[in-house]
Amino acid sequence: MENIQLGWIDYAILASYTAFVIGIGFALKRYMKSSSDYLTSGRSIPAWVTGLAFISANLGALELVGMAASGAKYGIATCHFYWVGAIPAMVFLAVFMMPFYYGSKARSVPEYLKMRFDERTRCFNSLTFAVMTVFASGISMNALAKLLNLLLGWDYNLSLWICSAVVLVYVLKGGLTSAIYTEVLQFFMIVLGFAPVVYLGLKDVGGWGKLKETLGHVAQNPAALELNSKSFESNAWTSAWQPLLGGPSANPMGVDIFAMVFGLGFVLSFGYWCTNFLVVQRAMAAKNMGAARRTPIIAAIPKMIFPILVILPGMIAAGLAFNAKDGYRLPPKPISEAVYAQAIPVVKQAAAQPADEAATVASVAKAVGMKLNPAKVTALVKASSTLDEPALKARLQDAVVENDYDGVILSLVKKYCPTGLLGLALTALLASFMSGMAGNVTAFNTVWTYDLYQAYLAPNKSDDHYMWMGRAVTVVGVLLSIAAAYFASNYNNAMDIIQLVFGFVNAPLFATFLLGMFWKRTTSHGAFYGLLAGTLTSALFHSLTIAAGNAPGVKGGYLGVLATLPSEMAQNFWLASFAFGVCFLLTAGISLATSRTKSDDELKGLVYSLTPKLVDSHEAWYLRPAVSGTVLLACCVVINILFW
Repeated sequence: MENIQLGWIDYAILASYTAFVIGIGFALKRYMKSSSDYLTSGRSIPAWVTGLAFISANLGALELVGMAASGAKYGIATCHFYWVGAIPAMVFLAVFMMPFYYGSKARSVPEYLKMRFDERTRCFNSLTFAVMTVFASGISMNALAKLLNLLLGWDYNLSLWICSAVVLVYVLKGGLTSAIYTEVLQFFMIVLGFAPVVYLGLKDVGGWGKLKETLGHVAQNPAALELNSKSFESNAWTSAWQPLLGGPSANPMGVDIFAMVFGLGFVLSFGYWCTNFLVVQRAMAAKNMGAARRTPIIAAIPKMIFPILVILPGMIAAGLAFNAKDGYRLPPKPISEAVYAQAIPVVKQAAAQPADEAATVASVAKAVGMKLNPAKVTALVKASSTLDEPALKARLQDAVVENDYDGVILSLVKKYCPTGLLGLALTALLASFMSGMAGNVTAFNTVWTYDLYQAYLAPNKSDDHYMWMGRAVTVVGVLLSIAAAYFASNYNNAMDIIQLVFGFVNAPLFATFLLGMFWKRTTSHGAFYGLLAGTLTSALFHSLTIAAGNAPGVKGGYLGVLATLPSEMAQNFWLASFAFGVCFLLTAGISLATSRTKSDDELKGLVYSLTPKLVDSHEAWYLRPAVSGTVLLACCVVINILFW
């Protein structure tokens, strides 16, 4: 992908946004009087603000880059993350789980686990959650730095550190409140920045009808775009359910109905939206119980139509690439400078010592470490003596056929955005990544300060001391996120790795919550050992399985390969299903075999059957989570039928 030059107005928009969010942090600094103000916002924020922050905290790499990447790679089946997963889970959170989170006065999800079970479960969840937030934050920042490098030619390392520094400044000054208010601003920036890209792209490809027709050809010949090695029915990229009915071999995601509905729709989605403190923290910052319960409902409304903004661009990119519209192609995986340094001498040596064409292509591909177009490599070798180094690099990069799916959304921004609009779109990208990092960092510093530091390392200190610790660990969280970003750079689809992280942490945790909140017989022993076994099951499953096309290593199979799954996403869904199942069964079994340690009175407000039901019949229907949630679920059913 060629670099582009920003105009002064683009720089002005970027600079104005950056200055504004930093200014929010400094403006809110004077309101940070206690650790509660800094880490939990003092429970003072209205529902519409926490609702938009709830959805924006999730709008990092997961949404804009990962969903567009998956839209190109898997098609409309990616929408199941919303219509089967997120929306039902958010309604469940609002109706059933939020009363326990907010009503228990817990400051975090791990603290609720302590109140329901014991310190062991709290400690274990705090540690795994801290690791997860660091990885999730790093994934966001890796994607941002990579995109800035691809689009603008900015140095990857410099982009990563500068963007991280901006997040650090406004979170360090204004704490959770600063993160929440900037997330609201980021929500509107994201919508304004990407709506024009989607409109122009859909118009360019000929509208929805023409796109469906083109994606039908893509499905029958995905190898033409290196999307898959086998062909599918013509609706594989445009039908949400019919390809799933044919089993894993009939759809590009490589999953069946069970893996999709149970693995993604139930385990991963409910696990993420109902137990992930990153998003739950936004609702817990609301000013009262009613506002806290309405927070997920408010967030679910835009969430339902977000596939238009984040998944459709990936499908448009696949359609454009198949027709080679105006020379467009899916962005290839980038070649690093270190690889160029070893590959270019191989090209020159091949030109000086001509050999068999296949052997020449193989030697260059080995030096690059990627699959290359044989015809382009042959032409490059023949012309290499007349090319300078920049031209050699450009031709070598052009010969790469493996797709960098994370670069899809940026390739469309580059294609459709003129000066001014480009600055707006880039600012939207910047906002999305910063919201993802800020959300994870604020969740990390709260869990560390309250659930690990105050609970085990330094109890009974002054509030000023814990506020100081909250600020200090914010710096640590950002530094760890940067380290995680370098690890995440090994993956070419942010969505794949982030679902893997959720499978390790959220899938077994959801089983613990499900039993703990709705079955009073669940014991502390059962919760702890079940959660521990569920997490270890994730690790064992990952170590013994691998996705087709991957080599054993960080992506799985490092203890041996017992099973090969069709895709990394299928590997993630099954990993989550096994982790949930083991945790659920062991927790239930151990609970039946051990004695309860808490009485019914102690569990009041923590377990559904022992807690007085909230009465909201005096409220207007749209303010009642059960009623408005039912309407949202009905809308979800209609959408699924429309795209059946």
